[in-house]
Amino acid sequence: MEEKDKKELEVTGGETGAAEEETRTSNGQTEPADAVADEPKEAEYDPADDADFIAETDTNSTPVMVSQDEESEAAAVQTSSKSGSKVWPIVSLILAALLIVVLIKPPFATNKAEAVATVNGVEITKDRLFDELAASGGEQALTNLINQELVNQEATKKNITVTDADIDAEIESYKTQFGSEDALNQALVQYGMTLDDLRKQVVMELKLTKLLEPQIKVTDEQIKETFESYKDSFNTPEQVRTSVILVATEQEAKDIVKQLNEGADFAELAKSKSLDPATKEQGGDTDFFARGEKEEAVETAAFKLAKGEISEPVKTTEGYQVIKVTDKKEAHTATLEEKKEEIRKGLVSQQVSSMSGTWLEDVRGKAKITNTLTDASAAE
Repeated sequence: MEEKDKKELEVTGGETGAAEEETRTSNGQTEPADAVADEPKEAEYDPADDADFIAETDTNSTPVMVSQDEESEAAAVQTSSKSGSKVWPIVSLILAALLIVVLIKPPFATNKAEAVATVNGVEITKDRLFDELAASGGEQALTNLINQELVNQEATKKNITVTDADIDAEIESYKTQFGSEDALNQALVQYGMTLDDLRKQVVMELKLTKLLEPQIKVTDEQIKETFESYKDSFNTPEQVRTSVILVATEQEAKDIVKQLNEGADFAELAKSKSLDPATKEQGGDTDFFARGEKEEAVETAAFKLAKGEISEPVKTTEGYQVIKVTDKKEAHTATLEEKKEEIRKGLVSQQVSSMSGTWLEDVRGKAKITNTLTDASAAE
């Protein structure tokens, strides 16, 4: 993706860092931050404004996660094109701007002289570790924490709360956008995060969205226009869900089929016999997939089977698979009514993205902030 296409946010789990010197304008260009109006204006969003970005986005790809340190650029998470995710290109704010904050995570609150490591008997203390972390990215991390606190304080002023139900619903939407929970987890692993980490980040995203949403207008006409422009990406192809057991040889696969025909439990055999690390702990479950997402031999066999039926050994590039179809979904053509809320939420997220830099800059300008790291640098 080209630089002009990136959604440039400084966000800690959804809140925007306003330390940037440039602010994106409504036409996609940039201008100095001090040229932006002091007060955030009500957003007037036209989906056509993002035509270039959307046109160049592969609708079969999973959303992008971004590590927001100062030198990093947007990097697609290679979760696998086999995840089955065919989401429209406007994704939730947090998926476009996840920041992994591990730099100054406690334990620094207790005794700083306490050793965190020793090298041939020489101690490395917490205060030494803190100083090193502060020198290598600590300033940016502290700025992000300040931004978090500003979002929290503004949310408190406006009696905004985020419930467990809110978080659960948001997490479910991410699973849908990535194609499955497994695909989302793979993306998180690549960024050293867990689902629990993501839940904490989601709280900040939801607070920021609730703060800015009252200023946002999304019309029925904009929703309809977006649906018509990307109608095909909302449709669901025929899908099949399988359980598989992968073994090295055809004879082993035949033995597996024989045991299954004699009443052996498929899941138990998968856990004990399968060589596929991605599915064996789930009893061989692959989740749903569509055509074009698996190896051709596997797809050919799977889509021919009826629900509950077990295949003969299928030769693959990794060995031999025994496949059981556990569920099927017919192809479905989406309607505007079905997708209306999903589209509305996506358009709101885009507008939050475009407004948040100016909004946070305004909040920072009214706040009394002391920052010993930047203050010390300025004094030198």
